[in-house]
Amino acid sequence: MKKVLVLGGTGAMGQYLVPKLIQMRYKVDVVAFDQPVSNHPNLRYIQSNNAKEIFYQAELLKEDYDGIVDFLIYNTEEFRQRYEQFLTHTDHYIYLSSYRIYADSIDSPITETSPRLLDVSEDKEFLASEDYSLYKARGEDILEQSEFNNWTIIRPAITFSNLRFQLVTLEAPVTVYRALNNKAVVLPEEAMDVECTMSWAGDVAEMIARLLLNPQAKRERYTVATAEHQPWETVFEYYQKLIGMKRVLTDTETYVRLLIPRVENYLGCKWQLIYDRLFQRRIDNSKILNITGMKQSELMSLYDGLKLELSHLPKILPWKGEDHINLNMDQFLNKQ
Repeated sequence: MKKVLVLGGTGAMGQYLVPKLIQMRYKVDVVAFDQPVSNHPNLRYIQSNNAKEIFYQAELLKEDYDGIVDFLIYNTEEFRQRYEQFLTHTDHYIYLSSYRIYADSIDSPITETSPRLLDVSEDKEFLASEDYSLYKARGEDILEQSEFNNWTIIRPAITFSNLRFQLVTLEAPVTVYRALNNKAVVLPEEAMDVECTMSWAGDVAEMIARLLLNPQAKRERYTVATAEHQPWETVFEYYQKLIGMKRVLTDTETYVRLLIPRVENYLGCKWQLIYDRLFQRRIDNSKILNITGMKQSELMSLYDGLKLELSHLPKILPWKGEDHINLNMDQFLNKQ
């Protein structure tokens, strides 16, 4: 029986991936901050607050897992310090990158060879930063420039589940919380006609499971996503229909200001918006479909996926909702 380690395996994608791996008859260890109860003999949850610590990981890797799926987030130097340790202790390491590495694709769908922001951006301040889109691309480069061949890079688009419900740059503690509390969300008018790609986590998990331990997937990059794309206006309308969401539109600068708890967070919030959510995000997913044998027609539609996941919401939300974004939006709306 093949042994698989899933690091950070209780999140949006992991909650679907782990049962799939068990179904595929793998023996699975899941390391996470929380510790769900497992009644399956081939599934073990390991609770740890030190999952990213290099020495903790060294102890884990003494098991010499056949495959590792790594959902943990490392900046450039953290990953540089760890990648050899991972690759020398497994047959197949799956590295979580992101579709946010891609530059804008105005005239054609994104493929795995589309330009990356790291390579084509002329924004010197942005390139000098450790923005998420940049350190994910730099992590890819570390693997590609290494002597190892037992890695696969996955680039998920926006991926939603009952843990994540996105709208432009907003997440569930704002989107769902405000809708269910009869509060409007504030959105940037500039984004509403921009097309986005949002994939159901169950489909993305299926793609990852079929890549794992597949020899043809090694030393390759895959955008693990649906090909469906919708304007943010349509995504809002789906939420409106499903949970009664309301909205107020504003200019981009005002919207960004509502997202930041402190001035020093301004650029990170702005870059996520202008270097991703305001880009046209249409995905050509033929490469991942070809290797996995999946079909676009079999993937969950955005509307059906949101309907399914929203139906699983508990009566008491898992989020307090009293964060800085909600407070800022309340103050903004009270002045209107």
